[in-house]
Amino acid sequence: MTIRESLRDPNRFVAVELAGAALILAAGFLGKLPFNATPYLVAYGVLVLWLRRIGMRGVGLARAARWSRPVFVGVGAGIGYQYLIEPLIARFTGGLPDVSMFRPLIGNTHFLLLSLAVAWVLAAFGEEFVYRGYLMNRIATSAGGGRAAWVLTLIGTSLVFGLGHLYQGIAGVVTTGFSGLVFGILYLTNHRNLWVPILAHGTMDTVGFLLIFLSAYPGL
Repeated sequence: MTIRESLRDPNRFVAVELAGAALILAAGFLGKLPFNATPYLVAYGVLVLWLRRIGMRGVGLARAARWSRPVFVGVGAGIGYQYLIEPLIARFTGGLPDVSMFRPLIGNTHFLLLSLAVAWVLAAFGEEFVYRGYLMNRIATSAGGGRAAWVLTLIGTSLVFGLGHLYQGIAGVVTTGFSGLVFGILYLTNHRNLWVPILAHGTMDTVGFLLIFLSAYPGL
């Protein structure tokens, strides 16, 4: 039996595989990796999916027959989160995420374009692939794939996603963790179409960066 054949069993070597992902996450949280853990986890996840002969389609990155629904739901959710849900969370946490590191973006067109490129590639695509596409799928299916497994995995990955944004303060952790919950629900309720949370995530970040650029982000 080859390595790829043995890895096709969803429960074979799962502890070793997830331990590897956890080590990459921990290294990123501790600042031991250049930039952050996301690009390394993307590469790790793609390798595992290839070895298990699942591929990107297996986590919801197939070409959509019709793009109207994913675009409408994803973009609408991203805008709604930025303007409706985030302000509500701010009332409970006492403030918005600390985005002071993006203050140089105010009025800076070149920095805005760079930030948007990074947001769509690394945050929207990268983080959604890692947290919703790879980790949530892998853990839930290995735990049997039942409703309880998906719900618990959704909560767990959202919590880790939020903790990955500790540099934005407690408000940032809560807001990002809740956004992870929303993105995960979008993923599951749209037949695990990963393009929906990717579009929602990218739209949310785009609106946020535009508000900072225009010096209209509250509290900045």
